Amino acid sequence: MPLSEQEQRLLEEMERSLYQNDSDFVARVTRRQGRPTYTSITLGVLGALAGVAIVIVGLVMRQPLIGILGFVVMLAGVLFALRPGMRAPKAKAPRAGKPTTGGASRPSQGGNGSFMDRMNDRWDKRNDQS
Repeated sequence: MPLSEQEQRLLEEMERSLYQNDSDFVARVTRRQGRPTYTSITLGVLGALAGVAIVIVGLVMRQPLIGILGFVVMLAGVLFALRPGMRAPKAKAPRAGKPTTGGASRPSQGGNGSFMDRMNDRWDKRNDQS
């Protein structure tokens, strides 16, 4: 069920207020939204496989310190693969004086619109396809 124009305006006002009043929180949250990159996943998996190989070598040689070292390498590889990538946020915070327009007839703004504008555009595209 789509939001009414009044609800959209209220949500956009709340979003602007959040960006203005609690910019530190917004910066912390947007900084952690990165996904793991393919490079970190690949290196992490290779590290984990090397750790498993070291554990097996430690078992064959009956050396517990080598096995523990292999476990540490394996754990480090998994943690490296799962760490979030640090990317710059794509969208900037909207300005207070910037007027917003509502409605379904607005053109697609790419990455420059507010969150609700992008979601509404996606909703419109999805409904047009069916």
